[in-house]
Amino acid sequence: MVKNTMVRDLPEQERPREKLISCGAQGLSNAELLAILLRSGTKEMSVLHVAENLLSLYKERGLSTIVNLSVTQISKVHGIGAVKAATILAAVELGRRIAQEPLGRKFSLNTPVDAANYLIPRLRYENKEKFAVVLLNVKNQVLSFKVISIGILNASLVHPREVFNEALVNSASSMILAHNHPSGDCAPSDDDMAVTDRLVKAGRIIGITVADHIIIGDNKYMSFRERGLMK
Repeated sequence: MVKNTMVRDLPEQERPREKLISCGAQGLSNAELLAILLRSGTKEMSVLHVAENLLSLYKERGLSTIVNLSVTQISKVHGIGAVKAATILAAVELGRRIAQEPLGRKFSLNTPVDAANYLIPRLRYENKEKFAVVLLNVKNQVLSFKVISIGILNASLVHPREVFNEALVNSASSMILAHNHPSGDCAPSDDDMAVTDRLVKAGRIIGITVADHIIIGDNKYMSFRERGLMK
C-alpha cells in the first residue's frame, strides 16, 4: 500500500520545516510555507507539489487571492481537503490580524502616508467596495476603525448621520474617510468627489474635522488631501 507523501518523507534538504528552523521563515518560498501547513501530499504527489498546484491556479492574480477564497474553493485542489483548507485560511486570517495590530502603542496618523499604511492591510484584500471611517483624538491617535457601508460609494449609501454618529459616540476630534477600489485603480469617481464634499461640509457644521479621504487600491493609495481635492 502506498502511503501519502509527508513532509518528513522528503530528502532532508527539501524539508520546509527543517529549513524554517535553520534559516528562518523568510528564507522559504510560498510553496514551502504552504507545505508546512498542508503536512502531507497524495499517493501521486509530494506535499510541495500540492502546494505548487494551489499557487499555480492563482499565479496571474498573485498570492493575495487566497485571502478571499472559501474552504470549498481551496478544497477543489487535488490533495487538499476541508481540514487542510481550513488550516490555510486560519493562517491567512492570523496574518491579516497581525498586520492590523499596533506594536504595543496607539497608531498616530499625522500624514496621508501614515493613514495609508494603517488602511492598506484593512481594505486592500476586500473584493467588495467598503466605505469606512478612522476616528482620531486631538493627538491624531486612532480611536476606532468602523466600516459604514458596503457597495459602490454614492450619496444615498453613505449618509452623514451614520458617519458622524460614530464620531460622536467615540468623542472623536477628527476623522479620515476611507474606501477601497477592488479593481486596484485608486482614481476617484464623481461619486467619490461628491460624497467627500458633502461629508466635509457636514463636519464643519458639527465641529468634527474631516482630515482626508484615502482610496485604497492594490497596495497603493490616493489621498484627497495630497491631491489638493479637500475643499
